[in-house]
Amino acid sequence: MQYRAISPFNLSLAALAMVLASPASSQSVAEDVAPAVETDPAVVTARAALEAAPVFDGHNDVPIQLRARFDNQINNLDFTDTTGTGSTHPEGRVMHTDLTRLAEGKVGAQYWSVYVPVSLSEPEAVQMTMEQIDVMKRLIARYPGTLAYAETADQVESAMADGRIASLLGMEGGHSIGSSLAVLRQMYALGARYMTITHSANTPWADSATDEPEHGGLSDFGMDVIREMNRIGMLVDLSHVSEEAMMDALNVAEAPVIFSHSGARAVNGHARNVPDSVLARLPENGGIVMVVGLPGFLNDERRQWYAERQAEEARQNSLYLGQPDVVEAAMAEWDAENPEPQTMISHMADHIDHIKQVAGVEYIGIGADYDGMPTGPVGMEDVSGYPALFAELARRGYSQVELELISSRNAIRVLREAERYSARVADRAPIESLLPSEE
Repeated sequence: MQYRAISPFNLSLAALAMVLASPASSQSVAEDVAPAVETDPAVVTARAALEAAPVFDGHNDVPIQLRARFDNQINNLDFTDTTGTGSTHPEGRVMHTDLTRLAEGKVGAQYWSVYVPVSLSEPEAVQMTMEQIDVMKRLIARYPGTLAYAETADQVESAMADGRIASLLGMEGGHSIGSSLAVLRQMYALGARYMTITHSANTPWADSATDEPEHGGLSDFGMDVIREMNRIGMLVDLSHVSEEAMMDALNVAEAPVIFSHSGARAVNGHARNVPDSVLARLPENGGIVMVVGLPGFLNDERRQWYAERQAEEARQNSLYLGQPDVVEAAMAEWDAENPEPQTMISHMADHIDHIKQVAGVEYIGIGADYDGMPTGPVGMEDVSGYPALFAELARRGYSQVELELISSRNAIRVLREAERYSARVADRAPIESLLPSEE
């Protein structure tokens, strides 16, 4: 429950006169208007942690929402409140993110994901990525009192100290560089501070977690991509890539890697999550898993339910070819008999617990994936819900120091260490490898 103190300045003059006339009444009114005191120790600990170290979230898909809903025409968009955007989505979904709810969620820094679909050709992907960088920079610039464009760890900390949300850019999908290290360097110059090596499909040089393997992880050129990212100071994001590609990247990387929005595969077996074999290597690398909020990656019962539903839909389509109305009716009946399992905040906390056990609390962050999924867990449906997660962690025994590491201190450390490595190797020449042409 939330409490709001009543300001004494809202009292009428008559009421104020009565208060001044009666000491007993004055004491009674003072008690009535005093702010409520939070008594839940977990909530108190979580609030203190988020006050000291606001959330630095690793992945938010607002940029693609701006494209899909508004065709990147944002001059008339009120980003202070997007709760009325249901009409801009074919299923009536309201955006998860706006400035009001970011403040409620105690968000102090955000990587905005400049995602583009894997269905695009590489030249098209490069152009669309630049357009997504442009629209997000324009949105940030419209709210200088609330958002602060950032490219460095120092700028993140400065924005947080000013009470503004540090806003960084991350590319989601290696196809965004068109298999060109020159384009990679120019994307960094435009502000991209991480790149997810693949998305849902392989690139010509790296295997995705959700595609048929082609390269056995990373190709030789793919390993040079990692080296060049380290050299220029761009974070290597291993969400979406295969386990073999994760291992190859860790073998090559000289700077910390990130998983911008992933969970623990031992808790939920989805291929998008990080296996223990990789988690065990994080302390040596210094990287971070920014735990995702997508229900299908958190709740294994939900993952199993979805697989069963897909199987049933395939069965109905096979039985009733060319009869979509029959299939739709059959699936409606199946859905009524098999409701989707709810995913709770506790499921997200389970992933954090596991990563802490295998790797350590120093290698955990948050990367919820808001506006890139239908909804977050119950109680964390949008960006306002982070305090509830941190209260859950406090109830599980996490100290304020540990909560501050998870909320933002680990993420800032990783960004700063990538910058320091880049500075140490500043005298190295750019890598000029070319993707081998197909024979």
